[in-house]
Amino acid sequence: MKRILITGGAGYIGSHTAKAVARKGWQPVVFDNFSAGHEWAVKWGPCVRGDLADTEAIRAALRQHRPDAVLHFAASAYVGESVSNPRKYFRNNIVNSLNLLDVMLEEHVNTIVFSSSCATYGAPPVIPITEDSPQAPSNPYGESKLFVEKALRAYGHAYGLKWAALRYFNAAGADPEGDLGEDHDPEPHMIPCAIAAALDPARFVDVFGTDYPTPDGTAVRDYVHVCDLADAHLLALDRLWSGAGSFSINLGSSQPRSVLEVIAAVERASGATLATRLSPRRPGDPPLLVADCRKALDWLGWQPRFPQLDAIVETAWRWHSRVAIPK
Repeated sequence: MKRILITGGAGYIGSHTAKAVARKGWQPVVFDNFSAGHEWAVKWGPCVRGDLADTEAIRAALRQHRPDAVLHFAASAYVGESVSNPRKYFRNNIVNSLNLLDVMLEEHVNTIVFSSSCATYGAPPVIPITEDSPQAPSNPYGESKLFVEKALRAYGHAYGLKWAALRYFNAAGADPEGDLGEDHDPEPHMIPCAIAAALDPARFVDVFGTDYPTPDGTAVRDYVHVCDLADAHLLALDRLWSGAGSFSINLGSSQPRSVLEVIAAVERASGATLATRLSPRRPGDPPLLVADCRKALDWLGWQPRFPQLDAIVETAWRWHSRVAIPK
């Protein structure tokens, strides 16, 4: 049986991926410091409580569980916070990732799939964004992800590390079986914030920026279901183990959706009418991010199960309305 160490495996995408790993018949081993993850999200295998700042904790986990590969999700992931507190992002996302890579090499674990981001592209001049689009991040979060991608390339060249960097667009949705969902504190993401407003009529949905050069003036994003992201990680591991060279790949729906379109989708799912509050643009937010996913579809063999926004929102609505977790 394959063993897979999942850093940040108690978090949103990591926990959904742990379930997918177990469903494939492999053994997920969660490594998490629970600064943002949840104990209730660890259900499919052993858990190591540890921090990537602690190299001896990483080493102990690798020696105890002897994983065949690492899925690396652990990171700070708020764009706005990265602008106001870049030290946190460079230390947590860059320094700690280097700790992980170094200990992996020392313990002869040579395969990693890295949770990267479309934030590495910044505000690209051409849409949709291909893997060959220029990477020019517009915030420290994107810079931190790009640095790790560069480190992976260098480690692969120098030390033979096998790697894949999966550049997510906007992860959304929830486990359709109801086991898992999105619960951040604070919650920065559009769909759960809109659902929180649908559950509580006293709340507003903040619309950050109405003067973008987009059809309705609000920011446009590409939403991809969290379970589809989880599936892509398993495909990436299979691809690396089949002998393919290391690679970077976009994961999205290739469907541009504005903030106002997301609000409308939540209204359809919930039957509620949402109150909105117009707010200034957030620092570091590009106006338009949409993926070209042909490489994932054609080369990786990825087949998203939830390609439509309404289907994504419906799974999130079912989970949030059942557990009423939004703060």
